[in-house]
Amino acid sequence: MLLDDQRSIAHFDMDCFFVSVECLKDSKLKGQPLLVGGRSDRAVVAACSYEARAYGIHSAMPMKMALRLCPHAIVRGGDTEDYSYYSRLVTEIIAKEAPLYEKSSVDEFYLDLTGMDKYFGTLKWSGELRRRIIRETGLPTSLGLASNKMISKVATNECKPNGQLSIPFGQEKTFLAPMPVEKIPMVGKETAAQLRRRGVDTVRTLSEIPMGLLEAWLGKNGIALWKRANGIDDTPVVPYHEQKSISTENTFSSDTIDIAFLHSELVRMTEKIGFELRQQNRLTGCVTLKIRYSDFETVTRQMSIPYTASDHVLLEKVKELFNRLYDRRLLVRLIGVRFSHLVGGNYQISLFEDTHEMISLYQAIDSIKSQYGWDFLMRGSSSAPRFEKQLQPFLKDQPVRTPVVFKRRYPR
Repeated sequence: MLLDDQRSIAHFDMDCFFVSVECLKDSKLKGQPLLVGGRSDRAVVAACSYEARAYGIHSAMPMKMALRLCPHAIVRGGDTEDYSYYSRLVTEIIAKEAPLYEKSSVDEFYLDLTGMDKYFGTLKWSGELRRRIIRETGLPTSLGLASNKMISKVATNECKPNGQLSIPFGQEKTFLAPMPVEKIPMVGKETAAQLRRRGVDTVRTLSEIPMGLLEAWLGKNGIALWKRANGIDDTPVVPYHEQKSISTENTFSSDTIDIAFLHSELVRMTEKIGFELRQQNRLTGCVTLKIRYSDFETVTRQMSIPYTASDHVLLEKVKELFNRLYDRRLLVRLIGVRFSHLVGGNYQISLFEDTHEMISLYQAIDSIKSQYGWDFLMRGSSSAPRFEKQLQPFLKDQPVRTPVVFKRRYPR
């Protein structure tokens, strides 16, 4: 019997997604220690097969170190277009069948199947959907079914690779109890180390600690951690809409045909909402550029792109759209940039092109921007033409010479 407060949440996860796509492209890679990522010594591992993990390799590890651990590993550079294609293919299958779903990343989905037990049986229905995904895409897929999102995700992790596991309502604490504390989502290495120093090794022990004591140890995170250790998670499944977007636009005080100035504005605007993407832990799969001319004619053009949140990738696409769209005979009144087809996800999708230093640079820049504001650090190309335009009346015909480097805006 379905209780009023009983939910049924399914979690679908495409196992080793990038690796699985590479194996679909080349069946000889199956069963091999496979690394997906950049090929240079300074690159990092974006994903690795289970066979590679047996050697102690993990994602975000420097490629050079990974190859020391497993010299005979096979390296593939990765193809973000292929990964985005398969991510969208799985999304289409789920969207046709699921009453309510959330795409939490390029390879993870939550489905709210509450109430379906009355008609189909949620385990049978979700199992059939899993088999359909495997059949139509060739991607190994794991499924966890439980009363909330957190338990369903842990269940999925426990039944990998390519399995399914259902946790009956009321058995959440029993399921979690013997697990090490690291199994709970949100418990990272640092939190786990703090807990272990206090003798807390298992979820059972963690669940028995008073909430107030955990709050004293870990602040507000302690309350959330207590709830999770006790199998409690009321986080809703957020309906997924492809057109969810973030955008920005600028109407100029005077119409312009200054290409350098327009380019600088595009850089500034792209950096602004690129930072917002990363702050929200999201990736975009579509870029749109908008131009309004002095006669109020408005034109737009969009481009589907591999999922990313990297400024240098987004800037390239935005400038490409501008060069296609801009009519050099007309003055420009407004430009706008929009990122849509958003999915949850972190910087991992871009590890294929980037070195460890590039990733560290983004993390450092975003940390500074979070503290002082998004425009505290900007590329020189996003500010120099703007300042030159403002100063030019005072300098007559003498140009302002500003190097194209990251510029720091001092806090007021």
